[in-house]
Amino acid sequence: MEDRLQMANGLIPQKIVSVHLQDSTLQELKDQAATKPSRSPQPSPGPAVQGEPEPGVMEHVGKDDPAVLGAEPTPGRGGAPGNEAAGESDRGEACTELCGLHLSSCHECLELENSTIESIRFASAEDIPDLPYDASGGGEGAAEATCPEREGRRANLTGKAPNILFYVGSDSQEALDRLQQVRAVLADCVDPDSYTLYHLPEERALRDPWPDNCLLLVVATREPIPADVQQRFLAYLSQGGKVLGLSSSFTLAGCRLTGKDALQETVQSLVFSKADQSQVTLSVLSSGCVYEQEPGEPLRPGQLQGRLENADQDRLIVQVPFGARGGEAVLCQVHLELPPSSAVVQTEGDFNLLTSSNPRRCEVLKEILTTLGLSCDVQHVPALTPLHLLLAAEEVRDPLLRWLERRVDAGGVIKSSQLSLTFVPSYSPEMEVTPAALPVVTDATAFSSAHFDLEIYRQNLQTKQLGKVILFAEVTSSTMNLLDGLMFEMPQEMGLIAIAGRQTQGKGRGGNAWLSPAGCALSTLLVSVPLRSPLGQRIPFVQHLMSLAVVEAVRSIPGYQDINLRVKWPNDIYYSDLMKLGGVLVNSTLVGETFYILIGCGFNVTNSNPTICINDLITEYNKKHGADLAPLRADCLIARTVTALEGLIDTFQDAGPSGVLPLYYKYWAHSAQRIRLGSAEGPEAWIVGLDDSGFLQVHQEGGQVVTVHPDGNSFDMLRNLIVPKQR
Repeated sequence: MEDRLQMANGLIPQKIVSVHLQDSTLQELKDQAATKPSRSPQPSPGPAVQGEPEPGVMEHVGKDDPAVLGAEPTPGRGGAPGNEAAGESDRGEACTELCGLHLSSCHECLELENSTIESIRFASAEDIPDLPYDASGGGEGAAEATCPEREGRRANLTGKAPNILFYVGSDSQEALDRLQQVRAVLADCVDPDSYTLYHLPEERALRDPWPDNCLLLVVATREPIPADVQQRFLAYLSQGGKVLGLSSSFTLAGCRLTGKDALQETVQSLVFSKADQSQVTLSVLSSGCVYEQEPGEPLRPGQLQGRLENADQDRLIVQVPFGARGGEAVLCQVHLELPPSSAVVQTEGDFNLLTSSNPRRCEVLKEILTTLGLSCDVQHVPALTPLHLLLAAEEVRDPLLRWLERRVDAGGVIKSSQLSLTFVPSYSPEMEVTPAALPVVTDATAFSSAHFDLEIYRQNLQTKQLGKVILFAEVTSSTMNLLDGLMFEMPQEMGLIAIAGRQTQGKGRGGNAWLSPAGCALSTLLVSVPLRSPLGQRIPFVQHLMSLAVVEAVRSIPGYQDINLRVKWPNDIYYSDLMKLGGVLVNSTLVGETFYILIGCGFNVTNSNPTICINDLITEYNKKHGADLAPLRADCLIARTVTALEGLIDTFQDAGPSGVLPLYYKYWAHSAQRIRLGSAEGPEAWIVGLDDSGFLQVHQEGGQVVTVHPDGNSFDMLRNLIVPKQR
């Protein structure tokens, strides 16, 4: 069956056995199909199946077995396959006789295949997953081979398996690297629970019946496409297929590809027109080719278009309808698949331009994918996971256990107004995991995570108090919420910190949401500060110290001191003054004479999209300076950040603001920056620094120094404005 299994009765297969069919059995199959012209033949294995049977198998599976003889499928509630082909029985009979029931070339078999898949989907009241066609033919992507339908939601309305196929030409290492690049960027754009992504090698593009199992074909090769492969792609389009060309040689009638050496691998300004006629202007990396209209052949472009802002207004993105069944292609000669850190980007100036446009690059790509019928709205919310209680230092183990014995109730539970924590030795699947009720696993011997290495964290944590006791979750709603029931109870010398691999409801300043994909360093640290202390009298400085600690955690590593990571007032971490890659949120509560402060922090370490990450900056630095700096890990940087913060707090308590401001100004992004106050028409001013309480100070033209409070304004870096929030 060419790597596919089809059943019409909703049963779940328990075992698949390859058997060698004798010629007599094959002839009986043909004879049986020929004597039933009113019914579609059941697809059966052809003579190419040469696997040897297991010992004893042939006693149970032989020529008299209806499973081998091709018994008629039982129609499910989704349709009756026999009725669909009844009007074409002559063609089916001829095809059976000539093609030997070979699935790739038998039209009746393909129709039966599609209807059978639909029958399976409706054959049971259970939530049966879609059956994708694995174009790779191997184990790759086995874990992502099904896309469950949740609450009746369908990924698409075409009836096809929700597959995106990638054609990159030859099997060279360069082509395989390109496959990984393109696959990664599309995986970031589309709903990962709605689609499966497969490689379509050249031989399978010619041989396999992939068009009926493909929602989108992505062509990403600059090599000439063989004529027979090109014809297969055109046939797919004529059946209503969708094609996305990414800097490829694939074109359609009426559209000619012309090379322009002056544009090759250069950064250009592109104006992209969306389907709603709005426009987006962004910096893009050109492939060096443009689309032109063929002489005498009308090109009927769709609504999506991308033109350069040059004298020729060169066309680099075109949407081309094809055929009468809804086929269409969007062809691009800009490298939408490449991040700014790609090796193709040669200069720092180009890197900065592309970095500034990176969110718009993702926006354009999502607009194209949506136009081609895909969903870019991520519907899936990952399931919450239990917490793990981990210790960075053995000396806190006994005090912690004694404290827990005094605090938990008879059921091992600590309750607060928002959260219930149940301390258990190990986790079992029947335990409840909700935002309001979480199990906490206390036995760390079996702990393992791809996102957090406890030993690496221990090696990089050099504190006297902070960050010693860890609550770790692979997936949690928000690390801020995890410490709610413990922040006023746990002794401060234990240094509590919550760390997550991913958040589902990350919080930003002013009630904003904080996107928290895998690759971010996500944590909330508990810090106590005496009210009658230098920092206790200047609590707004806490957010500045944390932002500075993140930058210092990276730039204090030998060799990494020139990575252009900076602080932005009041609570952000930036690449230069161009792009945000992290932020800080501080919640403080005064109880008696002590501030209990939760410092939430998230910054991008390995996730390039949708903006930029620290490892992108390292890659760019290596390329520019011929260096070989290693990429960094989130667990390492969280530990180094906590270490840096403890040192900054100690310095502030000893020397006040003057003890930390020289380092803050060294790394901040605002030196002599000109801004306007209030609005684009407001008075002009220059940023001069922070006042004694940590608020921003600006110098106006008339000589007046104005203090701007972070809780009353949001600072728009890119337009040099300080814009009041709407109240």
